[in-house]
Amino acid sequence: MSDAAQPTAAEVRAAAEAVKTALDRHLAAVERRSGEDDPAVFEAFNQLAAAAEVYDELLYDRYDEVTPFEIPGAEDALPPYTGPEEPNALSVLIRRDYAVSEPQRLLAQAERIEAAEGDDGSPASGTVHGALGLLFGEFEPDEIASRHKEFGLEEGDSTLWVTAADEPADPGEWLEAPFEQVDPQQVVCRFDVSAVFDDEIDDDDEDGDALEDELDGDLDEDLEPLDADRR
Repeated sequence: MSDAAQPTAAEVRAAAEAVKTALDRHLAAVERRSGEDDPAVFEAFNQLAAAAEVYDELLYDRYDEVTPFEIPGAEDALPPYTGPEEPNALSVLIRRDYAVSEPQRLLAQAERIEAAEGDDGSPASGTVHGALGLLFGEFEPDEIASRHKEFGLEEGDSTLWVTAADEPADPGEWLEAPFEQVDPQQVVCRFDVSAVFDDEIDDDDEDGDALEDELDGDLDEDLEPLDADRR
């Protein structure tokens, strides 16, 4: 960043004061908490996270320094649940991403499906999109998820949301836009799978291995004089 674009010292100081104010508000909201999912606490948390992020960015731009805090953003957490206490209906929303890692394997599977069905018309298995249509028309999504390598697919991120409602939706009510009217505050729970989480675990393992190696080295150094004395 050029000197002209750098924030002033006064802007950094103001951002720091904003963090202090947001911290006081968050503590006050926690002290007045009315329940486990108090919306005031949630709002104060988001304000504190936003203020801390601004301060961290300005501090780095001005002084090339960072804070020791890592506060998850609002998009990383669900808002407080405000749905029915005793839901009479629920919806399960699932998204699974795949990469077509082996197109020829996918096409071969589609050809086998067509052969088993005895389709003498123009083969849909000759194109990747046609093969995908055959695959998902023949197998349940859960079976495809468990056999994805067999079908030439590679798993990506996936998420599953369970939402609650007072009454079931009318037949055909949401079919035209099934994912547009999801209220995050009615999500009972969600489960995410991503390679990002694996990378974080690997990083932790590497840090642990480095620490273990360092401790082993220190232990060896400590033991050397003791062994010498024993000889």
